Amino acid sequence: MDLAFTPEEQKFREEIRGWVHEHLPADISQKVHNAIHLTREDMQRWGKILGKKGWLGHAWPTAFGGPGWTAIEKHLFEEECALAGAPRVVPFGPVMVAPVIMAFGNAEQQQRFLPGIASGEVWWSQGYSEPGSGSDLASVKTKAERVGDKYIVNGQKTWTTLGQYGEWIFCLVRTSNEGKPQTGISFLLIDMKSPGVTVRPIVLLDGTAEVNEVFFDNVEVPANNLIGEENKGWNYAKYLLAHERTNIADVNRAKRELERLKRIAKAEGVLDDSRFRDEIAKLEVDVVALEMMVLRVLAGEKAGKQTMDIASLLKIRGSEIQQRYSELMMLAAGPFALPLIREAMEAGWQGDSVGHAHCAPLASTYFNMRKTTIYGGSNEVQRNIVSQFVLG
Repeated sequence: MDLAFTPEEQKFREEIRGWVHEHLPADISQKVHNAIHLTREDMQRWGKILGKKGWLGHAWPTAFGGPGWTAIEKHLFEEECALAGAPRVVPFGPVMVAPVIMAFGNAEQQQRFLPGIASGEVWWSQGYSEPGSGSDLASVKTKAERVGDKYIVNGQKTWTTLGQYGEWIFCLVRTSNEGKPQTGISFLLIDMKSPGVTVRPIVLLDGTAEVNEVFFDNVEVPANNLIGEENKGWNYAKYLLAHERTNIADVNRAKRELERLKRIAKAEGVLDDSRFRDEIAKLEVDVVALEMMVLRVLAGEKAGKQTMDIASLLKIRGSEIQQRYSELMMLAAGPFALPLIREAMEAGWQGDSVGHAHCAPLASTYFNMRKTTIYGGSNEVQRNIVSQFVLG
């Protein structure tokens, strides 16, 4: 198996690097490289720049307006964006719901929803988890009752990332209680401006409201917003979750944050500590191993071979690596990582007078990364999936 990039792929990388360098706004890149909070405007501005080029849906086939890149070209694009300091593409529209609409939606739904996703104009949210139904999505209780040509939706979703910005939300809803729990779930697209939809922020330890609760109180949803067949939503959910778990691994961000860790360690004078360098080296080995795992999958796809479904493995290793680099950053900064005054951090002066401004976001990053081994299906559940696949 050849994991080296071909001359054509290297040329493609250079072209992407040049375009990103020319079009990525410097203020956004500076925020990303220093882990400063990104506003909705920041994220959507970059999304629209990609959308104008036709690259927000960079993994889309040409039939739906995408560039039709190979798996390796998609990887190189994502890597160059990450290393340049581009924000992660908000995945709920272009990475998660769009492939479901392409695969299982009808032509009218594809024509209606995909253009707004591709352009970055419409902000999508994900309505999967509920109180008591996180990793066990088969137990969702949000109910959608068919009444004529519409569904009446009642229930609650939680941990809805960036739901305060959402304009549309794709939801798993229960349309039947017959048979196995998985057989009574449907996949529904809901306009978040509909009467009866309420979004309530959940304030986290770092003072942000990145996640939300979403309530549905007799929300009327046109029946033609149902994707695929009624009670077949579990199949579509599994299709989507493979995209989510692979996306969570985010090896390219790990490579960028590894370099940030080294900068912080050098600035704080701990890079000369051999024991700390050992920890950085172990982390770097694991990042390279994760990248090799990704490249093996890409090489298999390129050769037309069926590879083992490793979405769960990627999710486990990627999420653990994210926690480790955030922990090492905190350790490198010592007491300068403890203060968390968001207003001061966003104003750009916290710690600046004593040369430690780069430490200001570290507590926020650390707190935020504690979630990575839980969302997208907890790592305990992912290990069960892997063991079932390998051992049967």
